[in-house]
Amino acid sequence: MMKSAEIRQKFLDYFKSKGHMIVPSAPMVIKDDPTLMFTNAGMNQFKDIILGNVAPKNRRVADSQKCLRVSGKHNDLEEVGHDTYHHTMFEMLGNWSFGDYFKENAIAYAWEFLTDVMKLDKDRLYATVFEGNQDEGLAQDAEARKIWMHYLPEDRILFGNKKDNFWEMGDMGPCGPCSEIHIDLRPDVERALKPGRELVNKDHPLVIEIWNLVFMQYNRKADGSLENLPNHHVDTGMGFERLCMAVQGKTSNYDTDVFSPIIDEIARLSGIKYGEKEEADVAMRVVADHLRTIAFSITDGQLPSNVKAGYVIRRILRRAVRYAYTYLNQKDAFIYRLMPVLITVMGEHYPELKSQQVLIEKVIREEENAFLRTLDKGIRLLDRIIATTKEENFVTVPGNVAFELYDTYGFPLDLTELILREQGLVVNRREFQAEMAAQKARSRSAASVDTDDWIELINDDVQEFVGYDYTEVEVKITRYRKVVTKNKLFYHLVFNITPFYAEGGGQIGDSGLLIGKHEEIRILDTKKENGLTIHIVEKLPEDVLQTFVAKVDKDKRMLTANNHTATHLLDYALRKVLGTHVEQKGSYVSDEYLRFDFSHFQKMTDEELTEVASIVNRLIRRNLPLEEFRSIPIANAREMGALAVFGEKYGDLVRVIKYGDSIELCGGTHVAATGQIGFFKILSESSVSAGVRRIEAITADKAEEYINNTYRNLNEMVKILKSNKNLLESVRALVEENEGLKKETEKFAKESLRLFKERLKNESRMYRDIRVIIAPVIAEPAQIKDVAFQLKGEYDRLVFIAGGVIAGKPHLTIMFSNNLVDEFGLNAGQIVREAAQEIKGGGGGQPFFATAGGSDSEGIEKAIKKAEKLVMYKLNAEL
Repeated sequence: MMKSAEIRQKFLDYFKSKGHMIVPSAPMVIKDDPTLMFTNAGMNQFKDIILGNVAPKNRRVADSQKCLRVSGKHNDLEEVGHDTYHHTMFEMLGNWSFGDYFKENAIAYAWEFLTDVMKLDKDRLYATVFEGNQDEGLAQDAEARKIWMHYLPEDRILFGNKKDNFWEMGDMGPCGPCSEIHIDLRPDVERALKPGRELVNKDHPLVIEIWNLVFMQYNRKADGSLENLPNHHVDTGMGFERLCMAVQGKTSNYDTDVFSPIIDEIARLSGIKYGEKEEADVAMRVVADHLRTIAFSITDGQLPSNVKAGYVIRRILRRAVRYAYTYLNQKDAFIYRLMPVLITVMGEHYPELKSQQVLIEKVIREEENAFLRTLDKGIRLLDRIIATTKEENFVTVPGNVAFELYDTYGFPLDLTELILREQGLVVNRREFQAEMAAQKARSRSAASVDTDDWIELINDDVQEFVGYDYTEVEVKITRYRKVVTKNKLFYHLVFNITPFYAEGGGQIGDSGLLIGKHEEIRILDTKKENGLTIHIVEKLPEDVLQTFVAKVDKDKRMLTANNHTATHLLDYALRKVLGTHVEQKGSYVSDEYLRFDFSHFQKMTDEELTEVASIVNRLIRRNLPLEEFRSIPIANAREMGALAVFGEKYGDLVRVIKYGDSIELCGGTHVAATGQIGFFKILSESSVSAGVRRIEAITADKAEEYINNTYRNLNEMVKILKSNKNLLESVRALVEENEGLKKETEKFAKESLRLFKERLKNESRMYRDIRVIIAPVIAEPAQIKDVAFQLKGEYDRLVFIAGGVIAGKPHLTIMFSNNLVDEFGLNAGQIVREAAQEIKGGGGGQPFFATAGGSDSEGIEKAIKKAEKLVMYKLNAEL
């Protein structure tokens, strides 16, 4: 049987023999495209070329690309694990032609590779071609059909509609007809009963698409119309896992050697055999799939978090933990223990898995433990919801309650439903879905962007960046477009030449001015999109065809450069002090401050932080000159010892920034010499996630301001203390005095609490054999609770009702002995809710203890009396 690693290599070797340049996979996590968080197709890294913004270095390219589909239009998450062929992370084998060959060669290469190299049965293959679309004015793809007839009989060349056979990058952009190759993997007996042509694109698990050949020949404009692209491109994508299934003769992707070793290890660790129980099988497939996604995301520099791409990764990991918890009985972290087998399967082609194994394991383990604690908390909350629902004789839990569990505590709906089912309860799904829809609508509204087509003024394919050498140049606007974001109008301008640095590499974009003959327009920000540097303004110039002066805000640029260079010096110092295991995991550089994330497995000591800051400041005082190496081969940069950041996409030619022994690959703006930075001050060191620390720091003006403010505060403290002693000694004496007073206060509070309790006991009465304490009080709710629990321990049978007003807010506390709850059916939670109506409030709790608050302090006496009346009614009714 051909192994998966061999299949991947044969694909790359085949297309290399056809004159294709083999390129590495781009990072799965995208950092320089505002329209995408993740690479969801092999063509993503070539968008600039397909859009015509960048000229291709090679007209024929092939690769194996890591992809992730979990959000937006391409969202396979909920199918993953439940069927045999959907995945979150998958590899896409692809070959591209940029204005070189078109349909004939693309189809010929695909056929030859599948049948001659992979030895797939020709009689099991089908091809689909675009049937045309009258509404769009698009004709049938007769050209592709004619080519396919050289390889397949007519009855295995099928027509497909626009949904299946017309590929579009998005609502706008390059698009064109596509031709899919499907394979029928059913047993011969089933094939004899029903031809495969009737099952193509019908979601049959064994009649599946394996390769899509996209022929990009149109551009979709904002108004929905189509125009011909100046150059025709071929973009093909073949699911590596599906190809392995076909070649290895399996009926599931998860049975191939891509997944089976991982599933075997999951079965060993859980003690549950794969293939015996459907629920456990689904869980194992979910864990095996999601492990790959999480591991590769971390190697690309994306850690789980609560925002954007990090939130998606956290959600995927939590889905895996939830399935393992529910169906594999894994109550402790265990997914991180699967890393060795993943490295065995994929580490040869992706060595970053091995080099970052320790970090990946630590991050996954911490995330698992955190979510397991959340699950435990959610289950306790759900227990209370179940108790309340049953007490009120309901069988349906409101959808908004289930949604709060999901939204606030991360407790998934299907787990909520599973636990409720065991208790004979259900969730109002309609209400839950309404809450979910409302949340999505809010998110869409917050993120809504309406983008018009580019209006081209000058046909200029090359946009030159001169910002390393100049901050002010004459420019022409080559194109512009209108964009509405959150109901606010902006314009995006592209210049033929620009000194403005576009946001990237952790550094913010430049701002400044666009100066015309009769007006100055503020450039608010600068961003990169599909190879274009976009300048964002609120107003379009009156004459867009004139020559302008583009002028960068030099003060902001200088302060930003100070902070960017400081991050390089900080990186160098951290590796000196902590060791060479330190790797950059993210950064943010602005004119205000810098943030630097790095791999390290424990909190830095004060001594380490001081040493790091000292090294950086010594490098600043040495006034090291910038040594810049532009457009050098990346191999030469590595020979120089330049540090690179995992997850960043580097081209064949790179820029190296060197200050003394600090050498890094970087495209940002930097100081001419380190002395310009002035001074470096660390503000904080904290944890980002397992194995990743964060330092925030300031330089130059901000550092000077910080020092001045600190000294000013110290002088104020000296004045306040009015002491001739050393300031430190004065503060220490004050702290000691405060500790003494605190102990005296605590002693007084304990005595006051004792007297308060004794007063309540003296004012209590007996009702039959029950001690009854009902009183208005002036005390904090926490003190009343403390006393109530003390009294509960002193009396076997107790009814305690107390209420008062503190800081204008009424509060009510009710406590019962457990035996009274059992004997008379007393429920403090129900009673306190009814009594709280008198103070225009609400509350709740457990049957033996509950509290309430409100807004109407005038009603506290009525609330106490109502609670007493309800309790006595219950006692009398039972007696």
